[in-house]
Amino acid sequence: MNWDVTLLRPLWLLALPVLAGFGWWLYRRQGGVGGWERATRPELLRAMAALGRIESRREVLPLVATLGAAALAVLALAGPAIERRDAVSFRNLDGVVYVLDASPSVTEDPRWDELVTMGRFGIASLGSRPAGMVVFAGDAYVATDMTADHVQLGQTLSLIGPETVPDPGTRPERGLDLAAGMLAEAEVIAGDVILFTDGAGLGQDSLKMAERIAGQGARLSVVAVGAATAAMETHVALGGGALMSRDVPDGLSDWLSQNARDRLEQQSYPLLFWRDFGRVLLVLALVPMLLLFRRQAT
Repeated sequence: MNWDVTLLRPLWLLALPVLAGFGWWLYRRQGGVGGWERATRPELLRAMAALGRIESRREVLPLVATLGAAALAVLALAGPAIERRDAVSFRNLDGVVYVLDASPSVTEDPRWDELVTMGRFGIASLGSRPAGMVVFAGDAYVATDMTADHVQLGQTLSLIGPETVPDPGTRPERGLDLAAGMLAEAEVIAGDVILFTDGAGLGQDSLKMAERIAGQGARLSVVAVGAATAAMETHVALGGGALMSRDVPDGLSDWLSQNARDRLEQQSYPLLFWRDFGRVLLVLALVPMLLLFRRQAT
């Protein structure tokens, strides 16, 4: 452990000169008679002191105790801390990418709103996992990069419509290719790719992408817009995921929550933590305060 002390809030040290000046002022005032020293003749004051009518003895210990406690409190507020580089940091290696067929045959389907609701249920079950979104038709585009802002992701999903992707056609392999690239770029090794499709365009090219996704340690699942097809079942079998239907609205959220494979990996670099000893100094400040409660001899 590094024992170099750092002040987290050093501006509090500016109070120390003020405290020292105030202490000196109290010391000068202590034991005197205030403004009478300027208004009374010195010989009269000496006479009153000889009769014991003026207390000229200065009590230094209570003043030192008070100022010492105040100084320790100021140092505590300054936040003396020791750097800790032995703290372990983790990051989540499980991510999810939605791949949505945004062609008019899907987005204009009367059941599209049900799929959006199903997708939002799935987003709500992600927990701490980051997620992204890809849309495709004749070409594919990243709608949302990998993010932990699930509210934004859900809003993006709700905005997808027939005009989102202008390219005509249905090329799911391009969407899956982008999803695999997103997982690789985010260094996700236990992710899920969720393909929303009516089955159009699924073929040998998309099967190769399903194999690539599985090779990265991720799973490919399919949410069927209509009836499940043999091509969907083949992709799911190769991708190691699940085939889900809009008839079971909770199917996706259950899959993402119950079958989540959150993995934590210790980072190759340590995070920077500080151990603040300010509270310890506050406890020590109570020690000089005890001197103020000592019994006076009579």
